Amino acid sequence: MLIDEQLENKEIAKQYKELLRISYLQLTDEDKKLIRLAFDTAVDAHKNQRRKSGEAYIFHPIAVAKIVASEIGLDATSIASALLHDTVEDTEYTLNDIERLFGNSVAKIVHGLTKISNLKKDTDVSLQAENFRKMLLTLNDDIRVIIIKIADRLHNMQTMDAMPEYKQVKIASETLYIYAPLAHRIGMYKIKTELEDLSLKYTEPKRFEDIKSKIEESKSEQEQYIKSFSKIIESTLNREKINYFVQGRSKSIFSIHKKMQKQGIRYDQVFDKFAIRIVYRSTLKNEKFLAWKIYSIVTDHFTPNPTRLRDWISSPKSNGYESLHITVMGPDNKWVEVQVRSERMHEIAEKGYAAHYRYKQGEEKETGIDAWLNRLKEVLENKQGNAIDFVEDFKLNLYADEIFVFTPQGDLKSLPSGSSTLDFAFHIHTEVGLKTRGARVNGKLVPLSRTLKSGDLIEIITSETAKPTANWLDYVITSRSRSKIKASLNEEKKKIAEEGKEILRRKLRQLRIKLDNKSITKLVHFFKVNSALDLFYRVGLGTLDNKQLKEFAQAYNNSFLNFIKTKIRSRSEKQILETDEFVSKYDKLVFGKEKEELPYTLSKCCHPIAGDKVFGFLTINEGVKVHKNNCPNAIALQSNYAYRILPAWWIDSSEQEFSAILRLSGIDQIGLVNQVTRVISNNMHVHITKINFSTTEELFNGLIHLKVKNKSTLKKLIQNLYKISGIDKVIRE
Repeated sequence: MLIDEQLENKEIAKQYKELLRISYLQLTDEDKKLIRLAFDTAVDAHKNQRRKSGEAYIFHPIAVAKIVASEIGLDATSIASALLHDTVEDTEYTLNDIERLFGNSVAKIVHGLTKISNLKKDTDVSLQAENFRKMLLTLNDDIRVIIIKIADRLHNMQTMDAMPEYKQVKIASETLYIYAPLAHRIGMYKIKTELEDLSLKYTEPKRFEDIKSKIEESKSEQEQYIKSFSKIIESTLNREKINYFVQGRSKSIFSIHKKMQKQGIRYDQVFDKFAIRIVYRSTLKNEKFLAWKIYSIVTDHFTPNPTRLRDWISSPKSNGYESLHITVMGPDNKWVEVQVRSERMHEIAEKGYAAHYRYKQGEEKETGIDAWLNRLKEVLENKQGNAIDFVEDFKLNLYADEIFVFTPQGDLKSLPSGSSTLDFAFHIHTEVGLKTRGARVNGKLVPLSRTLKSGDLIEIITSETAKPTANWLDYVITSRSRSKIKASLNEEKKKIAEEGKEILRRKLRQLRIKLDNKSITKLVHFFKVNSALDLFYRVGLGTLDNKQLKEFAQAYNNSFLNFIKTKIRSRSEKQILETDEFVSKYDKLVFGKEKEELPYTLSKCCHPIAGDKVFGFLTINEGVKVHKNNCPNAIALQSNYAYRILPAWWIDSSEQEFSAILRLSGIDQIGLVNQVTRVISNNMHVHITKINFSTTEELFNGLIHLKVKNKSTLKKLIQNLYKISGIDKVIRE
């Protein structure tokens, strides 16, 4: 046993020396002292601990520190924090001990890492989503917390063989759900790829081994192809005295798997299984010039595909990624992607945020990744909304391609592909988004839902009276826009609810019922709404009218109340009164751009329920059938019968807007149209969509198209229009 311990201690010392050697930073004496102290502290803290595999626990923090130093390239503070990342959680050392020994910076990072580790691990998706949001909140403290946590997860994934299978699958699934997307967004592509491949190894081991063995079989063939490609261009590159090297980059096992799965193809049908990378040495000043020079040399020898040029040198991705991607017809008449990048670009592409941070030292200009982090913080700190929606929106935006558009001042902005003019408005500033009245793209007025293209010049038209409507949520794709719109709508709902509460108080007084906790609880149960606020909101809208309240009063004052009591939901009175959310009832399904109601049946293959994301399929004999978006048959239906697909949405019928047309007639007078529009705009929740007035011999006829919430609102509006001098008739068509 003594010999084993001696061998183990030798191996620990060897790993420590390796850690110092692989750090690409020039460590100062102070840095070395800090790392040595962290190493000694970690060895002492974990001296009695062993991993599931049986090896000394200290090998894990050393391995995480090595990933932080070599693959990510962080500083001495980060390396020390990585060595100490489990000490507060798993040993007798406290956060105060860490702060006393290492100072505030290390303690802050270790504290952030401990907070993440202490998050409740649960298979429930909504809890997992909430944990993800909480984890990202540590970005407020220090981005290095997240980066070290990703390194920690990578080493855990590399050493999972000793764990039971159910734990392997759970950890691998969580890695795919949270850590791989996050590594992708921070630009750590190499680590992201390894996390995805390792996750597939445990979630689908047969598929993983099958693809891995096929890649290994074709390795020598790929190397031969790269040699033949390099041979053709190397004489020209050498003649131009370019300092470069050529390497191959195989597509990852996971990305090949995803392509096979998505397109329903075999391994041998995946054509872009590898790319060729030309990395050159250059000064910062000459980088762009040399990139295009190499592009010119490559395209002189090989025919390029003009539709597949990707220039991320002139317009880098928002995570700092820079590279020139060309697809050319290579040797043996095969399409091959060629990536051209400098050594600096290559390091940023491999190591992501950390390398980007190192290169921007001394710059004052905010980089894309910093801007992204600042926007992410805003979304995270917004308490409104659902955690699952947040995660799905966030992940959607992680993987989205980018477009590059211009402000009227000529500033270049990057947005996810598919962004609308409204997304652009919120990207500029929250207040600009909330006050948006219209937009011009390339000088022409366009709808707020207009999808933008790279190169568009966008001018946002704002108004102090403009405010978001529920339809805006259909116009945006970015999580930032959605969270801001939802927050604004919620504030508007709260204002309406406050008005509704006072209206309800007055109406109940006439029915000899006092508005108190008891009556509110009974009202919530009687009208089958979700909360007191939901009740007040519907009264404010006019959805609950006098007739319905009289029915409640009769029930309240007779034995029917006993029936109500037996039907009370499991929620307590306190929960009903304290609920501060408006939860939609999703009781109606609408179809198409016009959001029409159509007869439908729910499909039996996926059993959709109210609130699911769904689409309608127009059958030949059975009318419209509704399927979930992730139905097993969805891909086949959408690809083979796209013309029979109807977009569909579940809505809360109490919040639905209806179209109405009013025909007005009477005696014309100066300012009449102005008075009419003022009355309509002052009438709550009514929007004019079209207006037309004509005059003949002092008499006028007017046609107004409106969007209203309900009949009582329209009735009140008609009464107010009759008060305008000169109006003789107001008829609803």
